[in-house]
Amino acid sequence: MTTTAMPPRQGTGISVQGLSKTFGSFRAVDDLTFEVAPGRVTGFLGPNGAGKTTSLRMLLGLIRPTSGQALIGGSRYADLEQPMRTVGAALEATGFHPGRSGRNHLRVLAAGHDIPDSRVDELLELVGIPGAARKKAGNYSMGMRQRLGLAAALLGDPDVLLLDEPANGLDPEGIRWMRGFMRHLAQEQGKTVLVSSHLLAEVEQTVEDVIIIANGHLVRRGTMDELHGDPAALVRTADPAGLARALQEAGMSVEPEDGGLRVAGDDLSRIGDVAHAAGHPLHELRPLRTDLEQLFLDLTESPEHRNRNLSNGTEAA
Repeated sequence: MTTTAMPPRQGTGISVQGLSKTFGSFRAVDDLTFEVAPGRVTGFLGPNGAGKTTSLRMLLGLIRPTSGQALIGGSRYADLEQPMRTVGAALEATGFHPGRSGRNHLRVLAAGHDIPDSRVDELLELVGIPGAARKKAGNYSMGMRQRLGLAAALLGDPDVLLLDEPANGLDPEGIRWMRGFMRHLAQEQGKTVLVSSHLLAEVEQTVEDVIIIANGHLVRRGTMDELHGDPAALVRTADPAGLARALQEAGMSVEPEDGGLRVAGDDLSRIGDVAHAAGHPLHELRPLRTDLEQLFLDLTESPEHRNRNLSNGTEAA
């Protein structure tokens, strides 16, 4: 079934200010502050136990904050006039009656919010499980449950979408589909998409903005390009000093790097042309980018950010 793309919508973002949650002496979320912009896919990242799920539950009014606030479109979830038409959430691939079909599960949800059955059928087609619609949800694979949960989150055509580990249980084709679908929702329909994950590599090809937390507090935020750092190239040759002089005379910034040269910028053709003209055969020439997975580990597993709650036998959600 073909759906008509809606024009981008404006202004329904997420604002988290000074958000904290304690359970007794256990501090799950610690003075967390960030913004999530409409029309973009934002990764909400951190290791298991960092406080991601607890934060999302506070956004949805399922947990009361100890302090601070979590707002959707400037309002608390409890104050939204039509919650399902403002925010959709898929926090876990459960909550389905095992004896009820996927289609009937969505129809029950739709009936409670005056949403027609035609929307149910449209979404079953959209998320790719029309053939399983009349099968019992209890027999669904993990990947199919993920797709059904996504359909439920989209029932009200909300402006904001919260997804917790959406790639769990999906095969490579399903992961590729999910990436494209999230980008479509943000870029073509203007939705605010917040994706929680404990793996940076899993969402690297999908998200545009990144929020990284550890021990419930913010350790880094910015765009994915900022996380990658300034573009550069690694060059190796038999005479690095001679090549460095040639590149510098051509106006390039050069410094030693792991037995070779680090050249600022990403114009590999120009670097190769300068080396050729100066008579320096190249042994290696490649883009040099930040290892995001290593950066993620450095940020979240450093002594000051390592999960302090694990030593007490407790792990934050």
